Amino acid sequence: MSTPPSDLRPLALGEIIDRAATFWRKHLKTLFLLSLGFNLVSYILTKTLQLSAQRNLVALQAAAQGGDMAGFGGEYARFLLMLTGTLLVTFWVYSLNTLAVSRYVVPTQLGEPVRPADGIQRALKRVGAFTGAYLLSLLWMVGAILLMMLPGVVLSGVGGAIVFSTEGPISGVRVLGWILLFGGLLLAGLGIVGGLLWYLLRFSLLAPVMAMEELPSVGSFRRSGALLSGRVAPGFIGRVSVRAMILVTVVSLILIAVSVLCGMPAMILQLIHSNPLDPVAAAANPVPQSLLVPAELLQVLGQAVFNPLGLVVYSMLYLDMRVRREGLDLERRLEAQ
Repeated sequence: MSTPPSDLRPLALGEIIDRAATFWRKHLKTLFLLSLGFNLVSYILTKTLQLSAQRNLVALQAAAQGGDMAGFGGEYARFLLMLTGTLLVTFWVYSLNTLAVSRYVVPTQLGEPVRPADGIQRALKRVGAFTGAYLLSLLWMVGAILLMMLPGVVLSGVGGAIVFSTEGPISGVRVLGWILLFGGLLLAGLGIVGGLLWYLLRFSLLAPVMAMEELPSVGSFRRSGALLSGRVAPGFIGRVSVRAMILVTVVSLILIAVSVLCGMPAMILQLIHSNPLDPVAAAANPVPQSLLVPAELLQVLGQAVFNPLGLVVYSMLYLDMRVRREGLDLERRLEAQ
């Protein structure tokens, strides 16, 4: 039984998580079916990358041993390109899954009749507009990462200039250059992490907005940002970005824990069959696919069971923001009278 419309009200962070967990338990089968297809697509993409990476590692070793630096660089660039493309498409599939789940969760919470197939139909209907908004969000992510990396890049550039312009024995100036160089590289790395975290936070409501509102790509892009701006209560926790950050962190921890737990059979097979510290040898003598694929499919099933819990949290956050900012609870009560 879903939450009745009269129960709509602003929720504390703990209540959002508790309500999401309760909904996940009550609708476990439906959420599993909504997520299974998306998880299978992600598995096919990552499996293709895994098999390609094995061939790449063997080719990289052969090129390095033969002194073919052009071939080495080509194989390495090909691998990086495939890795980047797979990550971007996989996250697109995950976000599309969030859209489908949101289309089922939010109407159910509002007491409206909804079928699981409605979520899939909505995802297919909005796939074009969603892809446009997703690509736009990636441009913002790149800009944010470059901006956050800038201090570290400048610092490492100054340090590198000092190191390469200073000759002779080790001196205080040269040591300072090395400190600035490595400190700048560390700061740039933190900038990359910060940019990725900002991206996950800034666009955490993009899929629910696409699921529930008839807005184009740019409109959905702006709408998701507007819902996550400003504050909804006094104090530090009252800032929407802080509330969203806490919930996104919870979701991320859930997904990481589920991925590790469900991936244990495949990891054990790889540890038994080869030395994980020697990836080239492991690529040359991989685990038989007849053993590895069933273990990986078990991981896919586990993720399809537990991942929707995190997706429901995003839907609950979207609903809570509309209640707090737009009085959705009052609007629904007036309509019910």
